[in-house]
Amino acid sequence: MGLIERRIGLLFASFLILLAVAGLRVFYLGLVKGSGLSSAATAQQVAVTKLPAERGTITDHNGVPLAASIPADDISATPYLIKDPVATANRLAPLIGVPADQLVAELARRDTGFVYLSRRVPASIAEKVKALKIEGIDFAPAALRSYPRGELAAQVLGVVGVDGNGLFGLEYAHDKLLRGRDGEQRRVLDGGRQAIETRDLKSSVPGASMELALDAEIQLKAEQVLQSIADEYDPKGATAIVTNPQTGAVLAMANWPKVDANDPGSALPEAIQNRAVGMTFEPGSTFKAFTVAAALEENEVKPTTSFNLAPSIQVADRVIGESHDRGWITLDTAGILAQSSNVGAITVGQRLGAERFSQWVKRFGFGQPTGVDLPGEERGLVPPLEKYSGSSMGNMPIGQGEMVTPMQMMRAYGAIANGGMLLRPYVVNSVNGKATSAGSAAERIISAKTAASVRKMLTGVFQAGGTASEVSIPGYELAGKTGTANKIDSTTGEYSESAYVASFIGMAPAANPKLLVSIVVDEPQGDIYGGSVAAPAFGQIASFALPYLRIAPK
Repeated sequence: MGLIERRIGLLFASFLILLAVAGLRVFYLGLVKGSGLSSAATAQQVAVTKLPAERGTITDHNGVPLAASIPADDISATPYLIKDPVATANRLAPLIGVPADQLVAELARRDTGFVYLSRRVPASIAEKVKALKIEGIDFAPAALRSYPRGELAAQVLGVVGVDGNGLFGLEYAHDKLLRGRDGEQRRVLDGGRQAIETRDLKSSVPGASMELALDAEIQLKAEQVLQSIADEYDPKGATAIVTNPQTGAVLAMANWPKVDANDPGSALPEAIQNRAVGMTFEPGSTFKAFTVAAALEENEVKPTTSFNLAPSIQVADRVIGESHDRGWITLDTAGILAQSSNVGAITVGQRLGAERFSQWVKRFGFGQPTGVDLPGEERGLVPPLEKYSGSSMGNMPIGQGEMVTPMQMMRAYGAIANGGMLLRPYVVNSVNGKATSAGSAAERIISAKTAASVRKMLTGVFQAGGTASEVSIPGYELAGKTGTANKIDSTTGEYSESAYVASFIGMAPAANPKLLVSIVVDEPQGDIYGGSVAAPAFGQIASFALPYLRIAPK
């Protein structure tokens, strides 16, 4: 009997010990870990998700959509609820475009309760996934940025990343305006992570709509012309800008190589750059117009001032000749521009002297950003007067020794075209229907008389003996300037004998320009001259844009 009692006692003691342990565990879970477990349980049943704001649309000035947002979903999974990862992956892969083996790896994870399977899935596709009714697959509202015209103005527009942030271009520069304010949504989920109750906690606020000064048709023409240049000359890159010089409105800004804004990852890294504002180069002969304009303003020359020019000119330790061999020649100021004489432009520059020349370079806006409403604008590089060497006045008047951007050149030529006013160029016309003040800043830098004189001289570029004599548009008098500039060899620090930048800037009608076009071609192959590489491209763009804009022949 004693043995039985002892056994019963031991059994009872064991029971008491187990009961005490269970009580301690309950105490620990209830008081020590209670709040954490409660939060975890709530998280499994209640989900607060972001309600993405609809990103603002971007259109050209005629209302043509260039960037818009379409409904989409982020598709995720709770791996421990997926019963058969392989079968589930095989069902999802054809719909969402993610390889099945990649999906299996995510669906089979047991180190997390949440994995993204695909982001920004168009609503039409997401609905097909929902129709599969797979337990453990979840959906959160999102928006997909779409660019209806694909490659058109892609470097200007930019793109939006998977998290909804603008990555470059206007999408980046105006991200806060375009993205709006996200809302919040509370969802109560069942054991299969399916929503059984949904309530908006905070409404989203749509982003601002944006109308650009760009014209989709002129933009398309500019890009087609650049593609033709690429096909014929295989350059490193090229850019074209079209503006209304009277207002500073940018009607087109094209770049080559191209980028598909709907698939930017497929483009070369250098194609992302907006060369119109981010490329710096020595302008070469297109700069001569500013040398002449400054000399006219300072009353050092007149259009008819005659010069007896030697085949070359020595400035300090440099001997500078023409792009083509010639003998002695007599040219007036207008002829110097028409025939793009290096010796003549240097001679005109010497009449100004280094101090006044330096002041005029700054006055035309070089060495500082134009203020155009685009990100990534370079300021160029202009040496200050105290850094001039003995030969500076031999190279700078002809566009060597200073670095500029295509946009700076367009702004400065705009002053020649519009009667002497230096305007701030702009791309954005309005935000939410309210006009921007981007093009309002204006500064008179030369007189209307000087501007008219320079324009008249620049018409000689298209006449017999001029550097763009093969370009013409019936009914229109054109004015412009060619440029051919050696690039600096980065390995030697000397001017390259094979790498050049060919450029052209032209305007029409010459008497009162309503259209200004620039073409810059970086390292064309087979031909290097602005007159043969870039000037014909100006002619093609202007031939389309002038009648399209209903600019009367003059």
